[in-house]
Amino acid sequence: MNISKNIYRDVMIGLFFVTGVLSFVSGQFILSTLLFGSASLTSNLNQATPAHI
Repeated sequence: MNISKNIYRDVMIGLFFVTGVLSFVSGQFILSTLLFGSASLTSNLNQATPAHI
C-alpha cells in the first residue's frame, strides 16, 4: 500500500472537492467553481524543496 507523504494536502483536496460537489448540488454555482478551482490548483502545484549546495 502506497502511503502519501503529505496526508494533510490530500485531505484538503478531498474537502475542497466534496464541498464543491455539495455546493453545486445546492445551486451555489459560483462557490462551487471556486472550490473546484482551488482543488485543481492545490493538486497540481508542487511543493518547493530546499536547495542543497
